Amino acid sequence: MNGDANFGLSGEARSALLDRLIRRRAGKGEAGSAARPIMRPPLGDAVVRSDLRRIRGAGQVLGIENPFFRVHEGIAGAETVIGGRGLINLVSYNYIGLNGDPRVLEQVEAAMRRHGTSVSASRLVSGERPIHHQLEAALARVYEAEDCVAFVSGHATNVTVISHLVGANDLILHDVLAHNSIIQGALLSGARRVGFAHNDLHALEQALRAHKAQAARILIVIEGHYSMDGDVPDLAGVVALARQFGAYVMVDEAHSLGVLGSGGRGIAEHAGVSPRDVDIWMGTLSKTLCSCGGYIAASNEIVDYLRCSAPGFVYSVGLAPPMAAAALACLQMMEAEPWRVAKLNENAALFLLLAKKAGIDTGGSIGAAIVPVIIGSSIKAARVADLLFQRGINVQPILYPAVPERSARLRVFLSSLHSEAQIRTAVAEIAQAVEEVDKMKIDLVRLAMELEQLKK
Repeated sequence: MNGDANFGLSGEARSALLDRLIRRRAGKGEAGSAARPIMRPPLGDAVVRSDLRRIRGAGQVLGIENPFFRVHEGIAGAETVIGGRGLINLVSYNYIGLNGDPRVLEQVEAAMRRHGTSVSASRLVSGERPIHHQLEAALARVYEAEDCVAFVSGHATNVTVISHLVGANDLILHDVLAHNSIIQGALLSGARRVGFAHNDLHALEQALRAHKAQAARILIVIEGHYSMDGDVPDLAGVVALARQFGAYVMVDEAHSLGVLGSGGRGIAEHAGVSPRDVDIWMGTLSKTLCSCGGYIAASNEIVDYLRCSAPGFVYSVGLAPPMAAAALACLQMMEAEPWRVAKLNENAALFLLLAKKAGIDTGGSIGAAIVPVIIGSSIKAARVADLLFQRGINVQPILYPAVPERSARLRVFLSSLHSEAQIRTAVAEIAQAVEEVDKMKIDLVRLAMELEQLKK
């Protein structure tokens, strides 16, 4: 009986068999011998990994502290606290200073108490909340659009909407400096993708003439306010070309709402163009509106189509009620307190003026919240940012490959909260740091040799 139950094997034989089975399932050979491991290529892009290794290696060689992922110990406004130390903060998108405003927090708390912290699933499945419709209606009014739909992520809004509205037989024309989310959406769509020279209407017209015949539909995608350079497109010119060639126009308002126009209504107000002349308005809730998410304002037909079929809406959790409440409260306060937009632009104009007087290269910035300080070298930009951090100024370097090496820069974001004294101090410190770094003698041969060692 026992022999039958144990397949006629002794205890020692059973143990040996079990051991072999375990080793085989674990990818090993017979007892005492290890199977040759399967070599797998590392995940991710090899070029990106190499660039990251070089950048981090340069920072180690030069003794520069990593400027990214720093921990802010409170609300990051005109000032912030990092490592227990107060700094003038030039890296926040809190453009009109509403992040942490008690009135906003009150609305967030009310929404949280009524609806909780999450809708738990997609709005299609888990149902709507009144705050969703209130926010979308308010945003639609800003753009004089028929309807609006809010998504849970700004980046995902562009990716899912662009890839869902056009397809393989279509053409997407975008500014070459378009945000990553626009590029990713275009790639995912399968449409022919053509970039045209930054803010160049002639280049856009040439692209339209060259590719129109092969396209069933044409979508032109631009930004209302470019976050790397702080400049703006000729919206009227883009709209005119779209009408001439039968194209659709989509404008990304991520850095425009609350910044451009006397009322903060974005590039249409700034340019004196009717918002109804643009087919699709996209924006984010995370900057001026101090929340998280994105939105599309457009015709009833487009919005209804997206609500019922866009993957990033149908298969993603709905916007959390507290986040919708924060965005709605900020939008209402922006409209009720236009002095905030005026103060923001006054601050940005002052920074731009002082920077130019100090001989700082600010590129094509118009002085509306975003002002680049172009350094022209990743190593120099990182050194300048590090010096400034030591001296109480928090500003991020933008390095290659995020921008071309010759365009490496500091990227300055202003807000309505900055004082004139803070702005003057910041410009003076930046100018001084740039001058000091220019005078530093860097042993480039030694640096190159050490970086080569890091790559091995």
